[in-house]
Amino acid sequence: MTITPRILGNDPLPAVWTPTPPHVWLLRIDTTAEADEQTLDAQERTRAAAFAREPLRQRYVASHGALRQLLGAYLGTDPAAVALTREPCPGCGGPHGRPAAVGAPFHFNLSHAGDLALFAFADTPVGADVEQEHPADVVTGVARMLHPDETAELAALPAAELPTAFARCWTRKEAYLKGIGTGLSENPAKQYVGTGRTPTSPRGWTLTDVEVDGGYAAAIAVATAGG
Repeated sequence: MTITPRILGNDPLPAVWTPTPPHVWLLRIDTTAEADEQTLDAQERTRAAAFAREPLRQRYVASHGALRQLLGAYLGTDPAAVALTREPCPGCGGPHGRPAAVGAPFHFNLSHAGDLALFAFADTPVGADVEQEHPADVVTGVARMLHPDETAELAALPAAELPTAFARCWTRKEAYLKGIGTGLSENPAKQYVGTGRTPTSPRGWTLTDVEVDGGYAAAIAVATAGG
């Protein structure tokens, strides 16, 4: 089972949030368009200005501007007025855990890669990840970072199938790690999520692949109620 995301720019913006199944949005970023920074806060503008390459700056501005657009719609407020913060890190308690909007009755997560940005919103903690597929020789070099069973699954595949299978596994893993708030500070080999077409969900979480453009993979992880 996969989720078909709503497309920003094609589908209408959402109404004010009510308890609902996860919402998943996709943005296709046009780096030839002028980046609009008007809705970003001072910290976001500083981060945008730090990018040495203009396409990277434009992708950052586009994805974070789109996030604010969605947050503003769900909260019924001006996107520029949304106050962003970070939840405590579950590992050390520092202010670098999951992103959050002050006063929001929902959780959200953002990921961007290449010309795509992925957004997930849910009533419970949620993680999202989108990645570009890498060549088979790159996959072979990093597959050892995965759970031993995942590494073995990849080793049994023909080279032509490695990019898709690895990207599928990695996005599930990152979505889960972002959902629990640790990110890659937790060893990605610790939790098995699988490389096949059907993800294996960690206890207390539901992993779902997301339909995205060719050459990319994406997934979300949503905490189960009471999990």
